[in-house]
Amino acid sequence: MTASAATVQPTYGNWRQPRRPGLGSLGLLGTFVAFGGIVATLIASLISLVAALSILVPVAVSLLPLMIRTQDGRNVYQIVALRVAWLRRKRKKATLYVSGPLSPRPGGKFRPPGLLTRVTLVEGRDAYDRPFGVVHHRVNNTYTVVLGCEPDGGSLVDPEQNDQWVAAWGQWLSRLSHEPDLRGASVTVETAPDPGMRLALETLPRIVPDAPATARAVLQEVVETYPSASSEMYTYVSLTYGAQAGQKRSSEEVITDLAVRIPGLLAGLVEAGGGSAMALSAERVAEAVRVAYDPASSSAILNARAEHGRTGLEWDDAGPTAAVETVGAYHHDSAVSRTWMLSLAPRGTVRSNVLHGLLDPAAGTCRKRVTLLYRPIDPATSARIVEADRRTAQFMASSGKGLVRARAASAVAAAEQTATEEAAGAGLVEFSLMVTVTMDSEEQLPDANVLVRNLQANARLSLRPADRMQAAAFCCTLPVGILPWEYVLVPGALREAL
Repeated sequence: MTASAATVQPTYGNWRQPRRPGLGSLGLLGTFVAFGGIVATLIASLISLVAALSILVPVAVSLLPLMIRTQDGRNVYQIVALRVAWLRRKRKKATLYVSGPLSPRPGGKFRPPGLLTRVTLVEGRDAYDRPFGVVHHRVNNTYTVVLGCEPDGGSLVDPEQNDQWVAAWGQWLSRLSHEPDLRGASVTVETAPDPGMRLALETLPRIVPDAPATARAVLQEVVETYPSASSEMYTYVSLTYGAQAGQKRSSEEVITDLAVRIPGLLAGLVEAGGGSAMALSAERVAEAVRVAYDPASSSAILNARAEHGRTGLEWDDAGPTAAVETVGAYHHDSAVSRTWMLSLAPRGTVRSNVLHGLLDPAAGTCRKRVTLLYRPIDPATSARIVEADRRTAQFMASSGKGLVRARAASAVAAAEQTATEEAAGAGLVEFSLMVTVTMDSEEQLPDANVLVRNLQANARLSLRPADRMQAAAFCCTLPVGILPWEYVLVPGALREAL
């Protein structure tokens, strides 16, 4: 990201979407198929016209779906594969989930469903003997530590301070590229209406019996009316680590390694404006997941924590009693949710408050989670990507004309700046964003659609609903370290070639 000294308020940007290799929208694989088909057709034409057409027509038909793409770059094959996978899950009734003592699942527990089925939660102690929870994903053998933050607000803060926070956050993200075995990171900002439990528990017991009637009435009115104008906000930072290929490490070794790293990671978050940061215990991670699946349990959890200091909630009881996935929604216990995914980042430069509206509490919603996903790239790969983008931008600028050439010249300037910053030590990070809005009933989902449409316009984002994969997208926005690119069947190199 860049800052301009010529403006009073700095601007940020210079993110670039990786260019797809290949000819036009065909991609690398489609380009190879096209050239191979042309060569085969020319050879077959020496035999007969029918032989040439028998090769040309199938190749053209197979390439046509690769040329038709949506705004976010998906081709027809990917859209059809998504629909086929949805029909298969629906036929196998994998879109339905029931847990508890009366369910056919062994153990009678309320384990989280979907991508969290084969997940365990263990606890360790950091260098200062403070407990922290570790989410172990047994499917891909990754370990996630969740850090809780209370970020400093941006109100009444000088622009210079905002600039320093953003710079420190950029340095923290750049540091992730050098973290050994780090697979990815996510930042989740969750907002919800304040139930008023904490205020009532703190205020009402302190009212003495002989207090003036006016004072008692004022305090009682504050306790009753304040929650209607306030909200809760939680910020979680999840870091997911995985062993290298061929390396086998026990859970105890991984937890010991994470315990040494946590204090340094927390110090970086505090410097970036994270406020009071600490690693969440296993119990607090389970509580966050439980409230996400059943928002009605939030008051009970806050009440138990205020009275007893802890809830005793375990991972096996953090899931929903029942959940149903439909094409455009995910029904779970006392609420229904819908998730959107980023399809286009803001174009040009933005101010530091571009996401304020998206992150702020939204009236009329039960809960709202905004999750930023980060995939750090190691320095060696970053240098290759930056140099490839630089050469591509220069080629497009030299071959274009008119308006196309003007845009290409702007792309050259951005690529040159990225190369300069990367050579100076800056890190390269892939990022995305997901938004989950939870409502009390399905009838309120149209209101959620309008809300997200307005918020994405203010944030200069382009979001699309995660239709036919709402359950998986819901899990990705939870602070448990679910990285979408770790759960795909098609290898990343092949996806980029498409």
